[in-house]
Amino acid sequence: MARGSAGESVLHRHLRVLESFDAWHPFLTLSEIADAAGVPRSSAHRLIAELEREGLLERLPDRTYRLGVRLWEFASRTPGAVGLREIARPWLGAVHERVRQHAQLGVLSGRDVLFIDRMSTREAVVNATLIGGRIPLHASSSGLALLAYADSALVNDVIARGLRPYTPRTIRTGAELRAQLRRVREDGYAVTEGAIHAESRGIAVPVTGPGGSVYAAIGVVVPNDGASTHGYAELLRRAATGIARELAAAYRPDVDERTHGIRSLVSGSRRSLEYLESLDTDPHDAGAAAAAGISDPAAGAGLGSAPVL
Repeated sequence: MARGSAGESVLHRHLRVLESFDAWHPFLTLSEIADAAGVPRSSAHRLIAELEREGLLERLPDRTYRLGVRLWEFASRTPGAVGLREIARPWLGAVHERVRQHAQLGVLSGRDVLFIDRMSTREAVVNATLIGGRIPLHASSSGLALLAYADSALVNDVIARGLRPYTPRTIRTGAELRAQLRRVREDGYAVTEGAIHAESRGIAVPVTGPGGSVYAAIGVVVPNDGASTHGYAELLRRAATGIARELAAAYRPDVDERTHGIRSLVSGSRRSLEYLESLDTDPHDAGAAAAAGISDPAAGAGLGSAPVL
């Protein structure tokens, strides 16, 4: 792989440009990108031009840039996030229907929990979560639910890097974090009360993947009113069990390798899935379905009913 003058790979420099954008900075000028990425303006100009040419960045009429739609296209092909989101969304919706506050789904990403889906009502309590946003593991109930079952090396790394306090209720010491993780493993769910905002409380449970390891966390953010968390925990456990069951079905070892990925990326009617699995090529390629002599048997078919919790 080609490397820059400082020994840094060209790929890494491109990634630094892309990582300049976040939920609070979706539009950036060339100078702002150069500053955020820590590269000279001349280098930023070249890197941006290459990313724009490939559709990974888009230039707007006001001369600012935003992330390109092609990144979403790539992301939509990964079973680890989008497939999970597709499978979990009906269960997340069922949880949200019951709590009428915030329901969210997160996965482990470095020392953070990365939220890949969220449902909220307009009158719900404060929630710092954004879809595609991150929160440090120690400050979120979803993060604690993930970290409790992670490798001890990650726990040590999180502590060594420092535990940022958001409020007086945020976990601040390694001893406090380790004690909280033990409690999560004992109870089977995590609770944070006022860890990021005083009026909010988070409850989350782990979701296991096909191999039995923790794959994600499903949680809620509700008023920090001192009410019992057991009802929320039980609701989330039922949803997590449903998601785990459907993940196992999506990643069945007896499914043909060619269609294995489709099951993890598609939710909808059974007949739609059967149709997609019958194709040798992407049905959105020009003429693929027509060439195969196949019409969609799922046309007009309704989606499966939502789970009831």
